[in-house]
Amino acid sequence: MRVLGIDPGLTRCGMGVVDGSVGRPLTLVDVNVLRTSADLPVPQRLVTIERGVEAWLEEYAPDAVAIERVFARSDVSTVMGTAQASGVALAVAAEHGLPVGLHTPSEVKAAITGYGSAAKAQVGNMVMRILRLEEVPRPADAADALALAICHGWRSGGLDTRPSGATRPADPGDTPALRAWRQAEKSAGKRRVAS
Repeated sequence: MRVLGIDPGLTRCGMGVVDGSVGRPLTLVDVNVLRTSADLPVPQRLVTIERGVEAWLEEYAPDAVAIERVFARSDVSTVMGTAQASGVALAVAAEHGLPVGLHTPSEVKAAITGYGSAAKAQVGNMVMRILRLEEVPRPADAADALALAICHGWRSGGLDTRPSGATRPADPGDTPALRAWRQAEKSAGKRRVAS
């Protein structure tokens, strides 16, 4: 199974492709970051991201795409740019008929490090170890894209490279992070209706 992981962002959009099959180590195919200039209008930046994602899909022909699920942070401008880039990636994957997995940062951290609140450095170091790289992919957006691809493959079963008999993570629908996410969405919906 080949998975393209996308860490969406308007300025830096991490892209990482990994290959794997049951019982074999994961392999890095490619990793990079699509960049857009803050001097350009947002629509033009989104077109640049669209063309970049399109090029990666055509060049690497993944079996699935994993994208970080956008969640609210304190900086609304960052959330908007991330959401816009994520929407572009979702649309391009859909145009190619590819299955898309959305994973929260906590889910990815838990899958990669075993701890849902791991620091970026810990995630990067584990990505390096899992893929047997000589150094941590830089910038962090690149490592995050690879972590998304690894997480998706493990959770979908397509990249399960653990020794036979090892337990696999619970179904993504049952993770504490996803339950918390659903509860937060439910609570936010109640607040909107009440206001």
